[in-house]
Amino acid sequence: MNEVNNLLEPGMLVRNPARPDWGLGQVQSRIDHRVTVNFAEVGKQTVDSRNVALELVFDT
Repeated sequence: MNEVNNLLEPGMLVRNPARPDWGLGQVQSRIDHRVTVNFAEVGKQTVDSRNVALELVFDT
């Protein structure tokens, strides 16, 4: 699992570098390796943090 994904908490802003077209996302929940994120362009998506390294966004 990506170390950043271990730090994710609801409310944090992220991007999926593999899918930049999804836009900015806000973490909704993290349960084990499943992270649910509400992305601006595609809505709510659940990603497997063992396969997807989300990037934290500190400035928008």
